Amino acid sequence: MSETTAPVTTAASAASVTPAAGRARAARIALRTLTVLLALFYGVASALPKLIAHPSAVEAFDTIGWGSAAMYIIGVLELAGGIALLVPVLSGVAPIALSALMAGAFVVQMSYFDGENAATPLILIVPLALLAWTRRRSNADLVRLVKRRA
Repeated sequence: MSETTAPVTTAASAASVTPAAGRARAARIALRTLTVLLALFYGVASALPKLIAHPSAVEAFDTIGWGSAAMYIIGVLELAGGIALLVPVLSGVAPIALSALMAGAFVVQMSYFDGENAATPLILIVPLALLAWTRRRSNADLVRLVKRRA
């Protein structure tokens, strides 16, 4: 082989094939997949019925006595949270905000619906907490950005 056709091995390329690098890449892919799935859930399955005033959502909000204004507000919050999950600088604070929303949903489920679907918000808090923990550095970036603009 000549010098021009010999493969070049650098420390960076050698490190990229280590098992730790493979696990780190798999973890990043899994977290990104989880993020996209949660964003889709909040945007489509949770916010959309409220924003289009689906009869099931209207009935639920009438049952608790909050009316359509609260339904639209919560729908907008869920949609905004789902979108914010996909924005890098907001990816740390969005799961925290959505977890707070889910804590409120749990309380409402227990108070007004006898705990009928109370497990759902609790189940959703688990992956949201994982995302909040893994993206905690983006919160520091957000604070720096806000301080710079202030």
